[in-house]
Order: sequence, then C-alpha cells, then structure tokens
Amino acid sequence: MIIYMLNFLNFDVPTLIARVITLLIAFTIHELAHAVVADRFGDDTPRMHGRLTLNPIAHLDVMGSLMLIVAGFGWAKPVPINPYALQRRSPAAVMWVSLAGPASNFLLAILAAVPWRLGVLSLSNSSNPVIAFIPNFLFEFMLINLTLMLFNLIPIAPLDGDKIADYFFPPSWSRVMDRIRPYGPLILLAMVLVLPTLGINVLGAIMGPPLQALLRLLIGV
Repeated sequence: MIIYMLNFLNFDVPTLIARVITLLIAFTIHELAHAVVADRFGDDTPRMHGRLTLNPIAHLDVMGSLMLIVAGFGWAKPVPINPYALQRRSPAAVMWVSLAGPASNFLLAILAAVPWRLGVLSLSNSSNPVIAFIPNFLFEFMLINLTLMLFNLIPIAPLDGDKIADYFFPPSWSRVMDRIRPYGPLILLAMVLVLPTLGINVLGAIMGPPLQALLRLLIGV
C-alpha cells in the first residue's frame, strides 16, 4: 500500500502539475512493483484483480485521490495478496513484496537524479515556462519519490514498513507489533493530521535527516 501527503499551502500551477504527474507515475509504479513481485513468487491474486498493469486507473483509489486533492493526504489501492501462498514459496516472500514498492520509488528517484549528476540541469527561474518546468519537474519527481519511499518504510501498519520490519524483528518484538497493528491507522492519522497542529512534527524528525542525506547522495545538495 502507498500513502502520500501533499502540501497545498505553498505552490504555483507548474509545481502542482509536476506533483500530480509525479504522483500518478509514482503511485502506479509502486503498486505495480508489489503486484509483479507477488506474481513472481507464485501468488496470482494481483493478476486476478487486474493489478499487473501500468494503467493508473487500476491502482488509484477514488477516496484516496479525492482526499489528496482536498486535504493533501491520500493513498492508492493496496495490492491484494495471499500471504499463505507467498509463505509457502518463501518465508521472506511477503517481505520482498512489501519492499518492492518503496524500492521502486527509490529507483525512480535515481533516474530523475541522473541529469542532475551529469550537470545538465539546475533549478531554473527562467521566464520561459518550458525551460523552467523540466528541471523543476525532475526535482519534484525525485523529492516526492524519496518521500514516498521513506514514509512507506515507517514500521506502522498498513505501511509497507510494517511487514518489512515484522520479518526482521525478533519474535518478542513481533508480538508487540501484533498488539499495536490494529491501531496503526489511528497512529498514522495522529502523526499526519493531529500532532502537526500542536507543533509536533514527528514525521519531519523521522524522515528529515535521511531525506537530506539521500538528496546529498543523489544530487549533492
């Protein structure tokens, strides 16, 4: 499953267009990556539900898309899988399926960073909208995909990080996660919508340092 927060407070029309295009691509590739890896592990559930496709309509959730537009917080349809079929193939199969989504966003960010690393792009304030749009779009594309990756790696259900962490955590930690898991959506809502109104930026504290480190690694800023 992929979830994203979009800040509508400070944007211009080109930036909004860049973000919408990016999210269409990023949501689609993220969910497709889950579906492809599950299919490779022998789970035909995503195929049966029509999720092995690049068609964004198959992956976008109506309510999640509307919420993204209205509130800046949205999500795509989670890819249905059969954990029992996956675990029969490999104990790590569910973890790999979950990791595939964030990994796809990281690969998309790397692709967007290549022109920057080659020195052919820089953030532009040109009066020519075409000249300004391309570098700004690629920067937004890279930034959003890195944000998607980091956010969805947080080990709280229903994010991908929950299943990834569950595979690596010792049994004692897994039992604690089992007790917390039913409250995962409420915890996320509190982190995203409630705590910021109180001046508590938990997500910024969690995601800010690795995001800055990845930007330095990819484009040197």
